[in-house]
Amino acid sequence: MSDIQKSDSKAVSPEDRQLRVLALEDSPADFEMIMAVLRQTGYRIRCEQADSPSKLRERLESAPCDIILTEFNMRSWTAFDALEVLKESGRDVPLLVVTGALLDEAAVELLKRGACDYILKDRLARLPAAVERVLREKAAREGQKQAEISLVRLRQAVNASGEVVMMTDPEGIFTFINSEFTRLYGYSEAEVVGKTTPRILKSDRVPRKEYADFWRALLEKRPFHWEIVNRTKARREVTVESSVSPILDEGGNIAGFLGIQRDITERRKLEQQFRQAQKMEAVGRLAGGVAHDFNNLLTVINGFSDLLLSDGGLGAEQQSRVEEIRKAGERAAGLTRQLLAFSRQQILQPAVLDLNDVVSNVTKMLGRLIGEDVDLALVPAKGLSSVKADPGQIEQVLMNLAVNARDAMPEGGKLTIETANVELDQARASAYMLGKAGPYVMLAMSDTGHGMDAATLAHVFEPFFTTKEKGKGTGLGLATVYGIVKQSCGSIWVYSEPGHGTTFKIYFPAVEDARASARPFAPPAERNEEGGGSETILLVEDEAAVRSFAEGLLRAKGYQVLEANGGEAALRIARQTRSPIQLLLTDLVMPNMSGRELARELSSIHPEAKSLFMSGYTDEAVVRNGSLLPGQAFIQKPFTRETMTRKVRELLDVM
Repeated sequence: MSDIQKSDSKAVSPEDRQLRVLALEDSPADFEMIMAVLRQTGYRIRCEQADSPSKLRERLESAPCDIILTEFNMRSWTAFDALEVLKESGRDVPLLVVTGALLDEAAVELLKRGACDYILKDRLARLPAAVERVLREKAAREGQKQAEISLVRLRQAVNASGEVVMMTDPEGIFTFINSEFTRLYGYSEAEVVGKTTPRILKSDRVPRKEYADFWRALLEKRPFHWEIVNRTKARREVTVESSVSPILDEGGNIAGFLGIQRDITERRKLEQQFRQAQKMEAVGRLAGGVAHDFNNLLTVINGFSDLLLSDGGLGAEQQSRVEEIRKAGERAAGLTRQLLAFSRQQILQPAVLDLNDVVSNVTKMLGRLIGEDVDLALVPAKGLSSVKADPGQIEQVLMNLAVNARDAMPEGGKLTIETANVELDQARASAYMLGKAGPYVMLAMSDTGHGMDAATLAHVFEPFFTTKEKGKGTGLGLATVYGIVKQSCGSIWVYSEPGHGTTFKIYFPAVEDARASARPFAPPAERNEEGGGSETILLVEDEAAVRSFAEGLLRAKGYQVLEANGGEAALRIARQTRSPIQLLLTDLVMPNMSGRELARELSSIHPEAKSLFMSGYTDEAVVRNGSLLPGQAFIQKPFTRETMTRKVRELLDVM
C-alpha cells in the first residue's frame, strides 16, 4: 500500500479516479459487492480494512484515505465506535454507513455524531452518487480551510505591516480594518465596521474641495494620494499619508475601496520644530548683529553722557537733559542685553550648580515680583543632579517666567516651581531637540492663568512678540529665556490651553562627572574701585567714536594710551614701541584680524602685555558656545566709565 501513502487525502476529480477506501466490514461477500459497485463507476480502488477500533486507529495514523465505508453493526463494535475513533484522531475523513438495515432513530443519531450519510445494501445504486457528493463536500471544506488559513496569514501580514489598512464598500462603509487602525484611531473593529469613514475619522481641517477631488478620482477608478488630518476616538488630531485605490470586480465595476495610511504626526511636528529652530536661529543672528551695532553706539552715547555729567560745568537745565539722555541710553542697553540673550551671544560664566539652590535664593525676590495675590509653591526634588550653567542667567530665566506668569493671572492664582531628575530616551531627547539620550534635570514653572491658544504658542519665543497692551511689555522676556536656555545646552518646552494655565519645562543635561560638586549660588559682589595708573595701554577699536571715548577716559586716569583702528596697525605700533606695553584693550570682532588673533601676535612682541577684550556681542567663532576661555578677561559694551576703569585696574593689578 505504499502508493496510498505518497500523499495526504485529496478530492477525487474526473481526471484522477483513484479512490482510497478504508472499509469496516466483517462480511467478505458484502465487502466485494460494495467494491464492485464502486469499480463500475470508473474508480481505481485502493482499499484498507480494519476489524476493530484499535485497527481503525492504527490505519488512520499510518495510511491516509479519502473515505471510510462502514457497516453499522459489526461483531464486536458499531459505527458509533468508529465515529468516536475518527473524532479522537482529528482527521477530516468522510464516513459513510453502508448497512443492511437501520432504524430511523439510529440513522438520526449517526448523522448527529458526524456520519455523512447512510446507504442500505439493497439500494447500492445510490452509493456512487453519495460518494461523489461527500468527496465534493470534503474538497469544499478543505478549500474553505485553506482560504481561512490564507486569510489569517494575510491579516497577520497586514497587521505586521505597520501601516493602517482599511477596506470599505462602494458607499464608503467600513468592511475591514487592521490592528494598526485600532492602535492609531482607538476604535475597535466592532465600533467601525458598518459605519461610514467620514462619520468616524473626519476632522474639520480638510477643505471641502480636497474631499471633492478625492471622490472624483476614486469614482473615475483612479488611486488618490494625499496628506490628511484625521480625528481619533479621543478627539486627537493626527496627520497621515493616505493612499486610497478602488477595488474592481470582474466586470470592471467598483466593488469597494482599499485605503493604506501612515501616521506622520510626529514627523510633521519634528519638521515644524526644525523650521522654527531655523527661523529662531536666523532671527537670533539678526538680533545679535543689531545689538552689536547698537552697543557700539550706546558706548559712545552713555560714555560721553557720563563725562558731561562728571565735569560739573553744566547748568541745571542742561544737567537734567543729559541725565535723560543717560537714562534712555541705559534702557536701550537693557534691550540690547536681552537681544544678546535671545541670540545666544552673551558671555556666560558657567558653573556646576544645584538648581534647587538657585530657586531657593530667588524665592524672596520672586515673591515680591509676583505680588501677594499669587500663591508661590516650590516642589524641589530630593537628590537633584547638578547642572552646568550660569547661575545669574538661570536667575534671569526664573524672573522672566515668573513675570510672564504674573501677567497671565491678573486676578491672582498659583505659581508652582518644581525640579526633577529625568531620564530621556533617544526618541524623547530628539523630540525635545536635545542632542542625546541620558540623564537630564528638569526645571518647570506652571501657572493657573488664562493660558494660550495654538496661534500664540507658535510665536511665543520670538523677539518683540507680545499679546500685552501697547507699552506693557517689550516682547523680549520669553525670547531672552529661550536664548539663555539654548546657550546653556538646554531645551525649553511650553504647554498651554486657553483657560487651563501654562507650563514651561526646561531640560538641562545632568553633570555626569561625579567629581564635580555643585557650588552654592550667590550673587557676585560689586567692586567700586576706580583707580588710575601710569601704565601703557594699547587701545585697538575699529569704531572711531568708541575709540575716542575710551582713549579720553583712560588718559584722564593717567594711563599712557597707544591707539590703533585695527590689528595690523596695532602690530606696527607695537613693533615700534620699545617700552613695555602692560595691557592690550581690543575689540573682539574687527575686519581682517580678530582681537584674539591680535593678542596672540602681540604676545610674541610684548609678552608682558595682558589682554582685555571688549565687544557689543560675541559669536561662536570668537567665544566658543558663549563661554570665556580660561585666563581671558572681557568687558561687555556698552560699558560705563566706572566699569571700564575698574576692569582695567583689576587686570593690571593681577600679578
